[in-house]
Amino acid sequence: MRQIAEYSKLFMEYLQIEKNVSPYTTKFYQQDIEIFFAFLKQELVEDLTDVDSRTVRLFLTHLYDKQLSRKSVSRKISSLRSFFKFMERQEIVSSNPFIQIMLPKTDKPVPTFLYKEEIEKLFEVSDTTDPLGQRDQALIETLYGTGIRISECQGLRLGDIDFSIGTMFIRGKGNKERYVPFGRFAEIALETYINEGRAKLLEKSNSDTDAVFLNSRGTPLTARGMRLILNKMVEKAALTIHVHPHKLRHTFATHMLNEGADLRIVQELLGHENLSSTQIYTHVTKDFLRDVYMKSHPRAKD
Repeated sequence: MRQIAEYSKLFMEYLQIEKNVSPYTTKFYQQDIEIFFAFLKQELVEDLTDVDSRTVRLFLTHLYDKQLSRKSVSRKISSLRSFFKFMERQEIVSSNPFIQIMLPKTDKPVPTFLYKEEIEKLFEVSDTTDPLGQRDQALIETLYGTGIRISECQGLRLGDIDFSIGTMFIRGKGNKERYVPFGRFAEIALETYINEGRAKLLEKSNSDTDAVFLNSRGTPLTARGMRLILNKMVEKAALTIHVHPHKLRHTFATHMLNEGADLRIVQELLGHENLSSTQIYTHVTKDFLRDVYMKSHPRAKD
């Protein structure tokens, strides 16, 4: 089993270095693979070459016996399929035993988003005379104004922002690169923060980082730190809803479509490889339009 554990480490390095997978996603791959390894140990399977379709079926039965959701089972299969694909590429196994396994169908949840009144409250809570308040304002204006992922925001560097044409250079999933425009509100917030607040925060650190967003010690802000900032902003705004960075991304896409933006343009802005990933927001838009219709049309209801 020690050799199997070494394969896992090799795969994790591949995900981080070659695939540029975020630490958050890598953690889930690691957990899924460890669960499978524990199962193999229980079944006295000591070599990956001994894993066959029968082993996989037994593992699926094991997962369903634990009453895991279809979504959870689907993720584990997907993780292990990727793992064995890598093992096959490394010529450690001759075939991928998970390749023929169908992923359980899962209902795609409609993404939640913030209404304009709710997002406006978040823009009003930061003290923009204070370095940290300037940073927080720039952070939320950036996340909502561009729709970028939290990992992309964390990786943003000073040289990535071109104020002359109002665009950001974004490094997305799998090292895919794109340019994303930002508007006047984000421009003002970013310029204020970079020229004033960020400079003061940087004085607290001996480092010379070019990361855009810094913590109170003057070092690069982590994704976890960004989530904590949003939580504090929600508390200050006295909102009873849960706001996470991805909800701001959902909100960006939904508001764009509600205002008439083309679906393929939104796909490009979000950095989605497939249009189907963007189409989930059309369901939100339809619900929104129906809600407006039911509230506004004189003969929509009794």
